[in-house]
Amino acid sequence: MPDEYEFSEFKFNHTRLADADLMRIADLEVIIFAFPLYVDGIPSHLLHCLYQMETYLDTHKVKEISVYAIVNCGFYEGHQASIALDLVKNWCSKANLEWVQGIGIGGGGFLSSLEGNSEDQGPVKNLWDALKKMAVNISEQHEIENIYTVPNFPKVVYTIGGNMGWRKQIKENGLRRKDLHIRK
Repeated sequence: MPDEYEFSEFKFNHTRLADADLMRIADLEVIIFAFPLYVDGIPSHLLHCLYQMETYLDTHKVKEISVYAIVNCGFYEGHQASIALDLVKNWCSKANLEWVQGIGIGGGGFLSSLEGNSEDQGPVKNLWDALKKMAVNISEQHEIENIYTVPNFPKVVYTIGGNMGWRKQIKENGLRRKDLHIRK
């Protein structure tokens, strides 16, 4: 984002926002929600905060607020986040806010292992391209289609990597692969 923008960060990791945070949010021009996909939807603690924001903004909002969302999902395909993005869009309608755009990030489970990768190439190129488009759109402020990304490598490689992670966790916990099938 250009340097002239001022940013505030709010953590929605509790079921209630502080009154001071609500006052600051009511004065924003743009809100960008970033959250993990949770059972094809929005995490419950964020839902509580959205309801609280909706109620507060109904009486305290002084200007139009544009809303964007970035949903990180562990599935390879970013379109798995489409329901969660629709939920945010519907919330915007109910809260009288302007929905603008969302990004569904596919392959989110591997992102933390890719530190130091270039944004112009490699497995995160599609994600960086989507984030750059959103940044431009924030400046231009017009509603455009959601973007759904996939990692820049084959799905089979993602699946193999995920399975390697499970096997490593099994070993670290003193179990064997066949122990996963034990029923009690």
